[in-house]
Amino acid sequence: MDEINIQRTIDEAKQNDQRAFAFLFDTFWDYLYGYLLKKTQNDHLAEELALKTLARAFDKIDSYNPDFEFKTWLVSISKNLQIDHFRKENKESQLKITSMENNDYKTIVDENPSPEDLLITNQNLKELLHKIKELKPTYSRVLRLRYFEELSYKEICDQTQFPLSTVKVTLLRAKKLLAQKINDNGSQS
Repeated sequence: MDEINIQRTIDEAKQNDQRAFAFLFDTFWDYLYGYLLKKTQNDHLAEELALKTLARAFDKIDSYNPDFEFKTWLVSISKNLQIDHFRKENKESQLKITSMENNDYKTIVDENPSPEDLLITNQNLKELLHKIKELKPTYSRVLRLRYFEELSYKEICDQTQFPLSTVKVTLLRAKKLLAQKINDNGSQS
């Protein structure tokens, strides 16, 4: 695919054309996933970072500078996400090491939820379900299929008749919109 057609597709994506997003996803997925797999040596992490990269690129598509190759832009986004991921991972490791060093004793913890915890969990679940219902039907449906019915991506494709790339991007966007709704309501309390 030549740069002129890619640029035309990017322009269509800037107009919020979902087919353009799906085309860009399909066109650059293998390259981006392969690049990240080489860097991380972990297929799950490579897939997660590739999805986050494409989602961030699609969210910020208006800021794309056509003077540079789209692949280069995607790689720079993915590098920033990798750095963030590894910083967070290292920070968590340091916290675990520090807490282990400070605890010279062992405690046995009852991991069964208390009645209060069960009540809070049920209340939070009701609030979560309500927020999911507030989303557009497409987003609600993919969230329900993936997390409540625990369907695979392929099974979701079969149910919705969407291509795999659309399911992945839709699910990523749905999670992002749901997180925003949760955060917006949390900050209003």
